[in-house]
Amino acid sequence: MKIAISGLSGCGNTTTSTVLSKKLGFPLVNFTFRNLAKEKGMSLEELSEKAKYNSDIDKELDTRQASMARENENAILASRLAIWMLPEADVKVYLEASEKTRAERIMKREGGSLEYQIETTRKRDEENYNRYLNIYGIDCGKYDFADLVIQTDDKTAEQVADIVLEYIDKIKKD
Repeated sequence: MKIAISGLSGCGNTTTSTVLSKKLGFPLVNFTFRNLAKEKGMSLEELSEKAKYNSDIDKELDTRQASMARENENAILASRLAIWMLPEADVKVYLEASEKTRAERIMKREGGSLEYQIETTRKRDEENYNRYLNIYGIDCGKYDFADLVIQTDDKTAEQVADIVLEYIDKIKKD
């Protein structure tokens, strides 16, 4: 079984996918810009800046992630574009959270003030949206094809993972 989980930064994508991976015993594929930057001997900021002008970086990252997920019979792919990059996934999940909740979660992880994280997150969202549209023709604001859309503002990663598990149990019975 392949599970693809997407959502904007701070929605709980990585945390939920990690919990789900442990509960199911499936490998988690979460190869990120951070991983790629490290491989290339660059900082995340350097690679992100370079990616603004070189779509091959996004394509390399996205192709590798999807390929890594396809290598396993069972896998969870967690990325902004997972539900688009792994169209054959048995379960496609999109996570949502308010801008404030997302910024608060990012602030806990990365520091800074709430105002700074709201501004930075808003800018990142806009840049990502435009990049995905330009590179792939993907409007990442349109995810109505996902099997599950889960609002995560008031849920822990465990609760979100349990919703996904309930859905999996349901489709196995059908």
